[in-house]
Amino acid sequence: MERSNKYTSKLLILEIAAILLALMFLSPFYLMLTNSVKSLKEILVDAASFPVVFKWENYIDVWKIIDLPHAFWNSLQITVLSVIFIVLFSSMAAYQIVRRPSRFNSFVFLLLISAMIIPFQSLMLQLVRVTSILELRGELYGIVACYLGFGMPLSVFLFHGFIKTVPYELEEAARVDGSNPYGVFFRIVFPLLMPIVVTVIILNTLWIWNDYLLPVLVIGGNKDLTTLPVAVTKFFGQYTKKWDLALPGLVMAITPILLFFLSLQKYIVEGVTAGSVKG
Repeated sequence: MERSNKYTSKLLILEIAAILLALMFLSPFYLMLTNSVKSLKEILVDAASFPVVFKWENYIDVWKIIDLPHAFWNSLQITVLSVIFIVLFSSMAAYQIVRRPSRFNSFVFLLLISAMIIPFQSLMLQLVRVTSILELRGELYGIVACYLGFGMPLSVFLFHGFIKTVPYELEEAARVDGSNPYGVFFRIVFPLLMPIVVTVIILNTLWIWNDYLLPVLVIGGNKDLTTLPVAVTKFFGQYTKKWDLALPGLVMAITPILLFFLSLQKYIVEGVTAGSVKG
């Protein structure tokens, strides 16, 4: 039976709805980009209009005021270190839970999953107190340790489902050949986890790079570790908001992570669905 290739009115309506929905989601980017090259007066008069005169010097001023290269480096090292530790520890934890089933491991897994539903706001006061007691505040290792703790639950959950699809026979063959447990994991199992590893990297990178609240709580007043989201807030005061400087800062802050996401977005769906496809 041949398929009908007729362009129906229902299909037309769906396409129009999809275009309108896409425009709605893209409109914030239009406002941010166009207003980033306007004067403050022009932004306040009509934020939706196209710039009359392009003020590219806004970007130069922001670059100097917030010391953008330094803030970029802080965000980069915090994100990279945190993601590396999250991938390493969560994959090993998930492997242990799946391959060594016990009441204790089941309880740990349940504890991690339960942590996913706890609002971060309910932990802020306790987090500040604990990080102060352990002398983690204002330190690079302190913020990385916090991101590791908050990033583990979802990452372990994703790895847990994927590791179940890895054939156990491959691990047995490696043990017969004389590999120790670490060799089995890093030489045999971990390379097979690449689809979900990429997914975990993308999700945690987007979260950590754009996060504002945790750096404010943990880094505090240590200006040497100021991240991009924290640096941009310098333009928002109690009585004044310098939109002509804040918007260029936001553009420069999100551009690297936006390019990162667009180049790897296809792996998010692949990684999450790979386990079910293999099963």
